[in-house]
Amino acid sequence: MTIEVPSAVRAKPLEGLGDLIGNCKVVLLAGPGGVGKTSSAAAIAVGAALSGVRTCVVTIDPAKRLADALGIEHIGNDPVEIEAVGAGKLWAVMLDADATFDELVVRYAKSEEQAGRILSNRVYQNLTRNLSGVQEYMAMEKLFELHNDPRFELLVVDTPPSANALDFLDAPRRLISFLDNRVFRLIMRPGPALLRPVSFAARAVLKTISRVVGAEVVDEAVAFFQDFEGMEDGFRERAQSVQALLHEDATAFVMVSAPRGDTVSEALSFGEKLSGFGFGIAGIISNRHTPAFATGSRSTSLEQALEARDRDALENNLARMELLRSAEDAELSRLLTELEPPRLARVPLLEGDIASIEDLAQMARSLL
Repeated sequence: MTIEVPSAVRAKPLEGLGDLIGNCKVVLLAGPGGVGKTSSAAAIAVGAALSGVRTCVVTIDPAKRLADALGIEHIGNDPVEIEAVGAGKLWAVMLDADATFDELVVRYAKSEEQAGRILSNRVYQNLTRNLSGVQEYMAMEKLFELHNDPRFELLVVDTPPSANALDFLDAPRRLISFLDNRVFRLIMRPGPALLRPVSFAARAVLKTISRVVGAEVVDEAVAFFQDFEGMEDGFRERAQSVQALLHEDATAFVMVSAPRGDTVSEALSFGEKLSGFGFGIAGIISNRHTPAFATGSRSTSLEQALEARDRDALENNLARMELLRSAEDAELSRLLTELEPPRLARVPLLEGDIASIEDLAQMARSLL
């Protein structure tokens, strides 16, 4: 069945996603959870490698979905090269936020001693594991690092589900805002009075805090901020560079959805929020469509071999499949109407799970 595409979309013929791998440096896949973002990202990366592009696929999800899709045991914070794929090469990365933060501290510290003091500080360790937004910012930091790695011509990024993806995309701006906050600048000012409790007011504040969290914690917090002094400029400049990368012409956002009412509604809401952040949608992947079944000439011998009851059951099943596909087409049409993407990839429901390079290559043919 042909998808009923609205006239506004029909005036701009939809293309596949194939040109993105030749014209973009970064392709970010976003959308609701459970719609196949990870397998789509891996398939695009495999397709790009098969066409000769040196590609790295990145996931922020700590689950093993990417490793399972690629058919390998382990992926870590450093790029792992996958077996030779076509004329190009393929690497994979699974973000480790703690390791990435540690690498930044080592990079921006003025000495090994300063870096060592920060890395061993319990306030720093708690900050990297529990502070809201750290995971998202470290993901963006890793993206920027990989973007500048000369080994890679293309990065394909599997972002978190839409509920968390906006935090991921907004992380650079929020870090810049935090570093520029008046209170933070006051604390980090050379020789800050707050960290030298010589005044009565400062002693009173620290004494009150000590009663709540303990004097040892306060001492470590003071030590952390003193050791961090002078490093904030490096973090700020890096965050600004990451923010600029997201808005470059060579960075493309692709929305992944499934042709169901709930996921389409979530994708539409997410698309509106992306637009509010200044990000356009370069294409849509509509995943797991009911396949079209041929309804042309029938085999007379087959019909004769089937009992009437079996023939009726098959025809009823075919009618249900056609109704389901029609409903899916209507949902996809709604997505196209609202988001008006220039590209569309419609991926049929596959026979089994994605578990090998060969499976991903098959999926890539639908995507690219």
